[in-house]
Amino acid sequence: MGLLDKLSGLLGLKKKEVHVLCLGLDNSGKTTIINKLKPSNAQSQDIVPTIGFSIEKFKSSREGQAIIFVIDSSDRLRMVVAKEELDTLLNHPASDAIKGEGLQEGVDWLQ
Repeated sequence: MGLLDKLSGLLGLKKKEVHVLCLGLDNSGKTTIINKLKPSNAQSQDIVPTIGFSIEKFKSSREGQAIIFVIDSSDRLRMVVAKEELDTLLNHPASDAIKGEGLQEGVDWLQ
């Protein structure tokens, strides 16, 4: 780490990593939201539908973690489906890092 990096870190000018998980139904605007969160010089002008999933990396002036559940408010027909998916997500049994519960099961599921 150079002198300028250390100095910018001490002054709070160094860019921080932002971890955002963006969820929602297909064609709800997830990629568009992530694109708008990027600095203007890193934004894409052409956004195409994502097949599978994508990982984007960018820096921001603030460090942060977030989950964004995207709902297309103009798609009235799928609003009920979006609600059901969000309810399923929120009611899913979560792990507990402090107690150590569910961690190995989560890793097993990922593998």
